[in-house]
Amino acid sequence: MPRRRRDRVELNAEINVVNLIDVMLLLLVIFMITAPMMQGGVDIALPKAEARPLESKGGLVVTVTRAGEILVGDTRMSLPEFRAAFRALAAQQSRQGVYLRADSNVGYGLVVQVLAVMRAAGVGDVGLVTEPEDVR
Repeated sequence: MPRRRRDRVELNAEINVVNLIDVMLLLLVIFMITAPMMQGGVDIALPKAEARPLESKGGLVVTVTRAGEILVGDTRMSLPEFRAAFRALAAQQSRQGVYLRADSNVGYGLVVQVLAVMRAAGVGDVGLVTEPEDVR
């Protein structure tokens, strides 16, 4: 006996969102795991000092690593390369300020040499970047 039109099974027109939620949560977990790995940078331990914080400007950042490497922005240089290239780099961005970040384990002599190169390039105002000191 054939079915009549009235006896038809009604279609369910709702979207099954359980699968979409599963995919979304999987992507969220993947991004949570990979996000810390995507943050680049140089691993340095800044010295601690009690200093008044400065307003952050988008100036030229020079970093001296624990291994004695010098980074201008993201470009690694040796001290002779830094001497040769800093005058041109400072001329481009010295209006916004120059900031020196040095690891606390770097020898005083290397930091003084970097500061001397900056002074010879005509940069008189250098911001020394530190971490705030823990006051107890």
